[in-house]
Amino acid sequence: MYQSLQRLFLSAFFLFILHSCGVSKSVHHIPEVKQYALEIPQVNKINDSTYSYNQNYLTKNKQQLWELYIKGNPLQLGYNNGALTQKLMQEQEEIFFSKVEGFVPSKFKQNLLSSFLKWYNRKMYLNVREDYQAELYGLSQYSSDKYDFIASKYLRNLYLHGAHDIGHALQDLAMVGCTSLAVWNENTEDGDLLIGRNFDFYVGDDFSRNKLVEFVQPEDGIPYMSVSWAGMIGVVSGMNKEGITVTINAGKSKIPLTAKTPISLVTREILQYARTIDEAIAIAKKRSVFVSESILVGSANDKNAVIIEVSPKNLGVYKVQNTSKVFCTNHFQSDAYKDDVRNQKHIKESHSAYRYEKLQELLQEEKKLNPEKMAAILRDRSGLKDKSIGYGNEKALNQLLAHHAVIFSPQKRLVWVSSNPYQLGEFVCYDLNEIFSEKGLQHNDFSKSQLNIAKDPFVDSQDFKNYEEYRKVTLKINDAIDNKETLTDSFLTHYQSLNPDFWKVYFLAGKYYYHRKEFSKAKIQFEKALTKEITTVPDQKTIEKYLTKTNKKTGKL
Repeated sequence: MYQSLQRLFLSAFFLFILHSCGVSKSVHHIPEVKQYALEIPQVNKINDSTYSYNQNYLTKNKQQLWELYIKGNPLQLGYNNGALTQKLMQEQEEIFFSKVEGFVPSKFKQNLLSSFLKWYNRKMYLNVREDYQAELYGLSQYSSDKYDFIASKYLRNLYLHGAHDIGHALQDLAMVGCTSLAVWNENTEDGDLLIGRNFDFYVGDDFSRNKLVEFVQPEDGIPYMSVSWAGMIGVVSGMNKEGITVTINAGKSKIPLTAKTPISLVTREILQYARTIDEAIAIAKKRSVFVSESILVGSANDKNAVIIEVSPKNLGVYKVQNTSKVFCTNHFQSDAYKDDVRNQKHIKESHSAYRYEKLQELLQEEKKLNPEKMAAILRDRSGLKDKSIGYGNEKALNQLLAHHAVIFSPQKRLVWVSSNPYQLGEFVCYDLNEIFSEKGLQHNDFSKSQLNIAKDPFVDSQDFKNYEEYRKVTLKINDAIDNKETLTDSFLTHYQSLNPDFWKVYFLAGKYYYHRKEFSKAKIQFEKALTKEITTVPDQKTIEKYLTKTNKKTGKL
């Protein structure tokens, strides 16, 4: 009876908020698109991995990166994008929403979630440029019908552009430590500006499989490239034809009360309309965001790089003085945030400061970088002083789960994009001067393969094979703990041999034994875990609490 009343109350509550003024307007909002000329794309399938429509192309290169070239007005861009990438876009949507269904299996709760999303995102359309809404509307015409119960196709596409922000706002949900750096003058071989970044946004291996390198020639603004996934018109890593680059790194945020401008649409606007750092800053200042984020902006015209640090209530710009290098991990550095309590706590408790120090250490060892040396930094798996801290440790620059890594040479308009697995595969080089030249692009000449950076030899090693097995076995051990299944001691010993320097293999073994009330064995494992390089202060405290409880159980306190 109580549960029925509770359901009735919740249903009434969500029915109320759904029909409140702000929510009703947002749910029924459709962007104005009549002002744009439109030709419905008729896609020509050249082969199983190459499609075209007029001068728009989608193809898959030998490194298994999808390459998309689109041009037109905002609405036409959306239609061209959707028509060419429909299969890929629907696959990404399936992967993303199947995870949601896994977390929320009941239809009743899914309906509540749908109502909540509509309420939470009620102000988003008021904070997104009308031309981007038109582009999203065109793109959404090619979305799946399967998830219409969540929201209309257009609204889902709009909401998905805020998923990155929500993932960063909610602690430990799809958020790990992105790393980026820029060097120039005495820190590069040729003195030119050079930028590298790891994008460690993780929604599962399936989501990362089909990376999309987009080349966009908008009717209004500057042509640009970006790296993300099908269905994304925002930018997480990109460069425009003027040599402006943007990369985003999550900061520490409160859970916002309402969605506003997704950060990827702010960076998209910077790429499409900025030619200098000052113009990029002016664009960032105009937009209301709903999470904390660092935007590293590089500029060929300024031969410089800065970090724009944005949050819902503040904005700071970090400009280095008397040096030609800038590092960005996941904490803020500008004066605007020097007294920010949340930021200071994040520096002390997370792995951000550790990775920052690792960047400093590597730049002391390798003083003049080129693209190959930058790739080596992005692929570095060690801790401070080359300490082995276990594969997959978030204190490493290369956490072996990156969606992608990118290297930019803004003055030359060159960009290198990593291929699977993680950032270990070959880095494919693209020349924006050629791709956006007056002669136009042919679908078979996207990259400059002679400038590609070779794959990391680690990918062919036994250690890498062990790491991949470790990831699979970790899932089995978590399931065994949750479902009270039995594992042998030899199974756990083998598991630990796959990644012996990583604290988590001992912690999970300890948890397994603890929940089976084998406290003497659990104690040994927790003590071993505490001898390793533990990722964060909260992780350390969790292990210590388990050990304290174990000692109480064994009467050793």
